[in-house]
Amino acid sequence: MSAEDIWPPRQRLVGIWLLVVCVFVFAMVMVGGATRLTDSGLSITEWNFMKHFAPPMNEAAWRQEFALYQQTMEYQAQNNGMSLDEFRRIYYWEWGHRFLGQTLGLVFLIPALFFLFTGRLRGRFRVTAALFALGGLQGAIGWWMVTSGLFDRLDVSPLRLAIHLAMAFFILALALWTALGAFGWPSESSKAGVWRWAPFALMTLIFVQVMLGALLAGSDGGMAYADWPTIGGEWIPSGAFSEESFWANFTEEHATQHLLHRSMGYAVALFSLTLALVGLIRGQGEARWALGLVGLVALLQAGLGIMTVVAASPLSLSLLHQAGAAVLWMTALVAARAAWR
Repeated sequence: MSAEDIWPPRQRLVGIWLLVVCVFVFAMVMVGGATRLTDSGLSITEWNFMKHFAPPMNEAAWRQEFALYQQTMEYQAQNNGMSLDEFRRIYYWEWGHRFLGQTLGLVFLIPALFFLFTGRLRGRFRVTAALFALGGLQGAIGWWMVTSGLFDRLDVSPLRLAIHLAMAFFILALALWTALGAFGWPSESSKAGVWRWAPFALMTLIFVQVMLGALLAGSDGGMAYADWPTIGGEWIPSGAFSEESFWANFTEEHATQHLLHRSMGYAVALFSLTLALVGLIRGQGEARWALGLVGLVALLQAGLGIMTVVAASPLSLSLLHQAGAAVLWMTALVAARAAWR
């Protein structure tokens, strides 16, 4: 392995391109969250690459799409009698998610080929190829998730939903890490003031917290308990871990999900604030402010989580809370790169 593979040369244009990719991935996460929370994810029942670039263009095409949706269990058991106009509203959420995904593929591929043939991917070809492969895999995982809810369930599998979100967060992290490297960030004078592994440990906690949140949202459990700091009037809900199947407690049992998601949230907030405090006292330069920003975002995210709970998880607050998780994830990665560098 050459020195160029370890420390690839700076390429500002590559960094800008990868930041644009990060923006698209973030938008995908947000639209995907709205698609799930509005029960829109099963409105398109087939995979058609060209169809996803444009919604149905006439009444006959809309009725054809609606007829396909009427064959699903979700329609027959939950939305029987839905009007065509109501179907259009949920269809546009799922179509928008797929359209963004395919557009992201082009936004990634076309500049990647340009940078490859102009020699600007020196030292970054492997990670670029990995990002492209992961994007394709993510599309396959998305369709695998959708198929879990078409005919045998009312909703998609919470576990498959969590895997789909996990891949999105991994792609976001890899793209952002590589973008920072292309900009040569941080400068060598930067000093985090904390153990090099500490921000990575925080990222692990955030990732687990995001997965717990995905299982909670995937099972429609957000509105199950709208009190805080207690859960259904109890500090430790008596219904937690009441399912006979151990794994069902994580994927279906709302008391367990709330207990785990809230407890992990406290751990993330406490660890973030500790790192921020130590970093602000002992750190230097860009890394110091990166750690301080981690603490601020974590505090805001905890507040958003509490507001979402007590308001019974309305769509607006739920999406803000999901956005906060993604921002905290990216902020922690920036701090992790500063500490590692």
